[in-house]
Amino acid sequence: SFNQIEKVNGLKSLKALQRVDLSNNKINSLQGLEEHDLLEVINLEDNQVAELSEIKWIEDLPLLRVLNLLKNPLQEDKGYWLSAIFMLLQVTELDLKKVSVEEKVAAVNKEDPPPEVVAAEDHRNHVLYNSEQPQRVLDSTLPGAGEAYPMLVLLGPLASGKRQLSLKICKQFKNFIRFGPCHTTRTAYFGEVNRLDYYFISQEEFDKMVKAGKFLATYKYSGHLYGLGRDTVESIAREGLATCVHLEIEGVRSLKNTHFKPRYVLLVPKDKGKYEEHLRRTGLFRRPEIEEAVSRVDMYLQINQDFPGYFNAVINMGEL
Repeated sequence: SFNQIEKVNGLKSLKALQRVDLSNNKINSLQGLEEHDLLEVINLEDNQVAELSEIKWIEDLPLLRVLNLLKNPLQEDKGYWLSAIFMLLQVTELDLKKVSVEEKVAAVNKEDPPPEVVAAEDHRNHVLYNSEQPQRVLDSTLPGAGEAYPMLVLLGPLASGKRQLSLKICKQFKNFIRFGPCHTTRTAYFGEVNRLDYYFISQEEFDKMVKAGKFLATYKYSGHLYGLGRDTVESIAREGLATCVHLEIEGVRSLKNTHFKPRYVLLVPKDKGKYEEHLRRTGLFRRPEIEEAVSRVDMYLQINQDFPGYFNAVINMGEL
């Protein structure tokens, strides 16, 4: 310390290094501390590290337990504490303070929240926004609060047959159930019709609807936003009909936080090779979309295996 050092140099050959004190210098980068797998303690108090991204140089040090970055400009960064903890989950002491398990959980929930946390936050926001609007008796709650409004949710990866099956069901049982299109910020695929398949709207319109409490559930998939509108469900319920919708798993997680108790039917391909070929043959999807869709097949099957009863039925899309 106190050596006017500006860069971390000369440590590359010291692979057995366990502690390093570089406090009270002019260091602005942590480059040079990486690949010291035995390093347990780093003291960089009173230096000039200004960017949170500098932590990337030490985030893979497996034995690092103590880090001191007091009196560095990066501490002024909003959210510094939880962001630093998230990048260094192995650390037990940061800036002379013990890091608790609760703080590590909070850091993960903030920086890379589990899907369930995202869904719960989504639901909370919609409840809050809706509570600010004039309230009325909902058609979906009639004839009695003790009876669950009938709703059918078809879900599964991209082009797994959700659209075709939902339209077939609603045509065959038109006196009992009607399809409810979701809103989305993506553009229509070839053959899709606005207000029939989806309500295709802009990001600005979508955001306005969120803040007006217009959605029951929203989710993000493949860079686009989707939302199941309250008015969509209520207009169908007003006619005494059940609602049929199709969603991705992100939307289902959000919808499961509401008071609705739909029947969830998973449509999933059992043969990923044939499914990938099916997506390519449509000519509708770009390579990244196809790769993402195929990668999600295992996710759907794993959820079905890990959480019995999460879906009310599972259909092999090859059987449709």
